[in-house]
Formats: sequence, C-alpha cells, structure tokens
Amino acid sequence: MESRKVVLHFPRRSVDKPIICKLIKDFNLDFNILKASVTPDEEGLLVLELTGDEKSLNKAVKYLKDNGVTVQPLAKDIIRNDNKCTHCGLCVVYCPTNALYVDADTQKVIFQQDKCIGCEICVDICPVRAMEVHF
Repeated sequence: MESRKVVLHFPRRSVDKPIICKLIKDFNLDFNILKASVTPDEEGLLVLELTGDEKSLNKAVKYLKDNGVTVQPLAKDIIRNDNKCTHCGLCVVYCPTNALYVDADTQKVIFQQDKCIGCEICVDICPVRAMEVHF
C-alpha cells in the first residue's frame, strides 16, 4: 500500500459533485481528511492523505484532473522563506506533526515538508511571516 498527501483545488463547477465518494467506490482508496474548506458555489480546498495501491492512486489522480480538480503534492503548499526565518522556534512548539524542529547541533529550525499536513498553524503564528502558503 502506498500513501500520498495531496492538495485538491476544486473549481466552482465541481464543488457539489460526489468526487471523493468515487475515490472510495471506483478506485478502492482510503482517505484521511487533513484539512477542508469547501463551500457550495465557490472554489474548494481539500487536503487528503490517500492510501491504496500505486495503480489505483494514479488512476484516481487522473480521474480528479479529468473532472477539473487541480491536484498537487502537499509539500508544495507550505514553504519556509529561509531569508525571513530568524529561527526563533515559536513554530516548533505548535507544529502537531513535528515537521518543524530545532536541530540540536546548529540550533536552527528545520522544516521537513514530508511530515507537514498543511494545517497552517505555523503560518499564523510566525512573527516574521517566514512560513508561507503557496497555491
């Protein structure tokens, strides 16, 4: 079984369709909703962890794209602007997945994008706005 964290951007015309249900029924995938912001008649955002065999995951991603849903890996959504980061460590305290941590040797904050679930807590609390959301 393979697992992928993805960010789905739904266009207005797709928000009211049962697209996620088809991922379960037609592609035999499991999913975990990490974040959702979907409003009828507006664009939607859904962060999912999809689990299934690689072939099914690839077919499901094609299905999503064919239905106008933009699919991107989660790691592309939250980034750290290294030029702004002062390594204060405030984000480390609030990160629920330990994607942000302080390196014991350098005392610098390290960001592991593969552990990030896109909750955006770090974006909201960073005093210098070094954590950024990119769509």
